Amino acid sequence: MKLAVSGKGGVGKTTFSSLLARTLSDRGKRVLAIDADPDANLAMALGIENGNRITPIAEMKEMVFERTEAKPGTIGGFFKLNPKVDDLPDSLSVKKHNIKLMRLGSVQKGGSGCLCPESTLLRALVTHIVLARDEVVVMDMEAGIEHLGRATATAVDKLIVVVEPGRRSIDTARHIRKLAAEIHLDKIAVVGNKIRRSADEDFLRKHLSDFEFLGFLPYEDTLIEADLGGQSPYDIDSTAKQVVATMLDRL
Repeated sequence: MKLAVSGKGGVGKTTFSSLLARTLSDRGKRVLAIDADPDANLAMALGIENGNRITPIAEMKEMVFERTEAKPGTIGGFFKLNPKVDDLPDSLSVKKHNIKLMRLGSVQKGGSGCLCPESTLLRALVTHIVLARDEVVVMDMEAGIEHLGRATATAVDKLIVVVEPGRRSIDTARHIRKLAAEIHLDKIAVVGNKIRRSADEDFLRKHLSDFEFLGFLPYEDTLIEADLGGQSPYDIDSTAKQVVATMLDRL
C-alpha cells in the first residue's frame, strides 16, 4: 500500500502520518516512512531519537554528485536523468521497529521549478519507492505533491489530505486536488483533524462535500503536549490511535 499524506502546514499531517506508520508496524507490516516536508519532523513523531540530526538526502552533496555526475546547486547542463537509487532506501534510512525512515529534504529553486541534480535524484528515488519497493509506504508531504509525478501517481493507492476546521485548510485541500488532477491522481480522501465538537465535522462535510472522508480525529490536549515534549503521539494514550486503526481497516 502506497499512501501520500498532504495538507496545510500545522493541520497535523505529520502526527497523522506517524500514527499510520506506527500502527502498520505494530501489525507486522514493513513500513518505509518518507519525510518529504522540509518543515516537518517525522522522525521525532515516530519516536526516533535525535531525528533532527538525520541529514536530508537533498543535502548529501557528494552522493548527489556521485549519482547524477553533476554538481548540486547547478541548474541546466548535463547530468544523469535516471540515476541509480535502488540501494538508497536501505543504506540511507534510519530504522525503528519495522519502520525505515528517510528524509528527502528540499531543493532551493526559483521561478516555477528546478531542473537540477538534487530534484532529479529525489524524483527518481520517489519513483523507485512507489513503483518498485514492496514495503508499505507512508509519505509525509508538504502542502502539495512536488515529489510525485505522472509515473508514480497511478501507483499511489491514496492521497490523504489532512484538514482542520478553517477556510485556509479547505482552500489548501482544493489546491492539492487541483495539482493531483494534473498528474491524473484522483484517489483522494480527506481526514478531518482537531475536531472539538460535531459542528466542526459538519463544517468540513459542508465545505468539502465533493471529497471522500476517511474519518475524523478529535482535538486532544495530550497530542499537543506530546508534540511539545518531543514524544511520539503513538506512545501516549489517545483516542486518535483507535480512530487511525479504524481508518486503516477501511483502506
